[in-house]
Amino acid sequence: MKKLHKIAYSAGSLGTALSYQAFSAYIQFFYIDVLGLAATLIGAGWTAYGIWNAINDPWAGQLSDRTRTRWGRRRPWIAGLTLPLAISFVLLWTPPTGWRKMPLFWYFLINVLVFDTLWTFVIMNWTALFPEMYPDSGERAEVSGWRQLFSVLGLILGIALTPLIYATLGWGGMGILFGTITAASLLVSLLGSRERPEFSVEESLPFSEALKATLANRSFLWFLATNLFVQFVFLMLAAVVPFYAKYVLGIRAPLGVFLFGTWLELEPGLQTSLLLGAAFLVSLPMLYLWTRLAQRYGARQALMAACLIFALALIPLFLATNFWSGIVATASMGIGLAGLLMLTDLLIADVVDEDELTTGVRREGMFFGMNGFIIRFAYSMQGLILGNVLAVTGYSADLVEQPASAVAGIRFLMAGVPVIALLIAFLAARTYPLHGERLAQVKAEVERLHREKAQRLA
Repeated sequence: MKKLHKIAYSAGSLGTALSYQAFSAYIQFFYIDVLGLAATLIGAGWTAYGIWNAINDPWAGQLSDRTRTRWGRRRPWIAGLTLPLAISFVLLWTPPTGWRKMPLFWYFLINVLVFDTLWTFVIMNWTALFPEMYPDSGERAEVSGWRQLFSVLGLILGIALTPLIYATLGWGGMGILFGTITAASLLVSLLGSRERPEFSVEESLPFSEALKATLANRSFLWFLATNLFVQFVFLMLAAVVPFYAKYVLGIRAPLGVFLFGTWLELEPGLQTSLLLGAAFLVSLPMLYLWTRLAQRYGARQALMAACLIFALALIPLFLATNFWSGIVATASMGIGLAGLLMLTDLLIADVVDEDELTTGVRREGMFFGMNGFIIRFAYSMQGLILGNVLAVTGYSADLVEQPASAVAGIRFLMAGVPVIALLIAFLAARTYPLHGERLAQVKAEVERLHREKAQRLA
């Protein structure tokens, strides 16, 4: 039954990844290219969204930490806001027929802000349950593996297969399907969720004191540096793949393949989806390997290895020239990708434990909220580097064939820039201090503290 509880809780990763990845990857395309809203208006709305997003995460984390109910701190937020979250996701993809220009813009902006607020409160509280429910390092590695298994399924559905789904069901049908799956997975996660009552009765820190204590935590700062560059790599690869597929691999026309006795025509969009899907599919069985490595050698050591393995896997992307060599190269990325997906959660969970020894209270909400705030800078980093490299190398959207300098620039964005970022993440993880004997000492002291809190409550 305990295993079923772990799987049930982990199922929330499916809705988490599916809803946000589909939103991030396709919402701007939908309103600009499909509905015809001016790109400048979308840009203005996206700027407002970015500002709100930065405020949203720490605020939600602090509110969660200070929540006191008979049902706990986190679960009431998930139970109460999951259905509104699913409805807000559906509304994003079902604007009123005939709306154009400013009415459509205000519809877009209001719904984006509502969706992001609800998503932050639900997912941050769901994520914050992880360190509390699983204090043991071995269990954390196991559950993180299950979480990322569901997350990869969400990534496949929310990124790689989305073009096929909206082509079949329409954008509104896709929104209803994804919203339903998101709500179902998060509600199932409640069946495997529990909260320890001794943490729910603690007095939390005021916001300014909580923020100061969080930013004074050296382990957390090195974790942030590591995770910032890991998330930057994910964003850069997702943004560059369409350029890489079109101009480096030459994917512009249907590709005929003979599969299982049937001749199939793979459209360019499907070929691009398969490039991403190959990495996700390979990562699925690799999650078990990284779980075992984390349990044996520790999350920090495993994460450092994942950074180097992923960096090595990017090198063949410099050499790929067509769809087939490209898909072999992207598939090899799945080995390191699995490690990067699951191991960062283990580090921040240990940071929360260490902080409890300093402040005396559990503050998962603030730590996950501040992490969400900081990694938003990865979006700015990605956009700045992508735009400048394309501009400097002579890329032009009006050209069917890009100059050699632009093709080289796209290769550099696909492999060179992420390799540099992964090496920085490796060095930051190497400096991360919470490992080995120090981590073992923290674990022992936290276990003793938890026994004392339980006894005081009793």
